[in-house]
Amino acid sequence: MIEVEHLDVVYPNGFQALYDVNLHVDDGAFVVIVGLSGAGKSTLIRTINHLVPPARGDVRIDGRSITAAKGAELRALRSEIGMIFQTFNLVKRSTVMRNVLAGRLGHVPAWRGLVGAFGPDDRDAAADALVRVGIPDKAWQRADALSGGQQQRVGIARALAQRPRVMLADEPVASLDPPTSHAVMQDLKRISREDGITTLVNLHFIDMARQYADRIIGMNDGRVVFDGTPDEATDEVFERIYGRPIDVETDLRGAADAAAEPPPPDPTAAPDDVG
Repeated sequence: MIEVEHLDVVYPNGFQALYDVNLHVDDGAFVVIVGLSGAGKSTLIRTINHLVPPARGDVRIDGRSITAAKGAELRALRSEIGMIFQTFNLVKRSTVMRNVLAGRLGHVPAWRGLVGAFGPDDRDAAADALVRVGIPDKAWQRADALSGGQQQRVGIARALAQRPRVMLADEPVASLDPPTSHAVMQDLKRISREDGITTLVNLHFIDMARQYADRIIGMNDGRVVFDGTPDEATDEVFERIYGRPIDVETDLRGAADAAAEPPPPDPTAAPDDVG
């Protein structure tokens, strides 16, 4: 479903964030990407949906190059790729339903999206997505009235309303408490399995990577340094990925670091942390 070949990313200030990254992800796989802040995880995710353009290489979705796509073709490809953000990226003063309906923008004419003239099929898709993440009763509440975990579920529902074939989640649980983090990961894994959605998730939590992933990809300094199953991702492997001994405190500190990170800036400019 996802093919990444010889991918380099260089930001406008000359900083190289990815070096010759090569990945092939099977249809329906649930893949977790781990690594320190600045390892290139977020850049990789954002290059797959072409929020960040590569300096070299190609990204293909189901055999079609998103790197070369432009205009209507690029919009069509992006409509098949759901994106979930660490900071939720909701319109806080709007209702939950209107936020989820934003996931249908790729399926309606631009003028209808601009004025919010969504049809019955779009509203059904949004309502169904809210049921799937367990918050149908929140549909007409303002987004800023919800807890962090509920807001992230709205983000998942918005992506799910696209009816995507690929789901990309950039640190989706970094700002959530552990029980809520597990609930969100369970939702993502269940939806991936039920709908056959190919899913890539960036995580700082080593235990969650092992618990939920079909496959773990480790990144260090813009390079893939591990690609294997959770059983193969031993403590020694994680020490190689992180470049330091792995223990309980290290794991918790990684989670705290992730929660403290600012949201990524405009992808056309080189961020301070391009993890």
